[in-house]
Amino acid sequence: MKLDELRPAEGSARSAFRKGRGAGTGNGKTAGRGHKGQKARSGGGVRPGFEGGQTPLYRRIPKRGFNNKRFADKYAEVNVCALNVFEDGAVVDAEALINAGLVKKTFDGVKVLGTGEISKKLTVKAVKFTESAAKKIEEAGGKAEVI
Repeated sequence: MKLDELRPAEGSARSAFRKGRGAGTGNGKTAGRGHKGQKARSGGGVRPGFEGGQTPLYRRIPKRGFNNKRFADKYAEVNVCALNVFEDGAVVDAEALINAGLVKKTFDGVKVLGTGEISKKLTVKAVKFTESAAKKIEEAGGKAEVI
C-alpha cells in the first residue's frame, strides 16, 4: 500500500459543507449566522466565560484558603509489615524497596509507616519514620536510620 492509495473508511468522511454559496444550497445569504447581532459579524462573538456583562461564574464563586498539595513533599510510603519480605540482618533502603517491588518510585524519599508487625532484625534507611514504625523496628532488634 502507498500513501496516495490511503482512503478513509466507507461512509466515515463527509464532504465539506460550503457556506454562503447561494440560495439554492440552503445555506446562502447569512450562511447560518442568522440576521445581524454580535455573532453575525466578522470576528464577532464573545470570549469564553463572558456572560453578557453579568459577573461571570468564575468570579462569583468565592476563592478561599490555601492548598499546599502543589508544594508539599511527596513520599513513597511503606508499612512496617511489608518489610518482612527481607532476610534477617538485611539493610533496607530505597533501592532495596524498589528491587523488592514494594515501591515503584521514591519521589522525595521513603516514609515508613507503623501498620502491622515486623518479625525480622533489619537496618532500615529512610527519610522519615512514624514514631510507631521506629519503635516496632527497634523492638524487633533492628535499626531505624534517618537519611
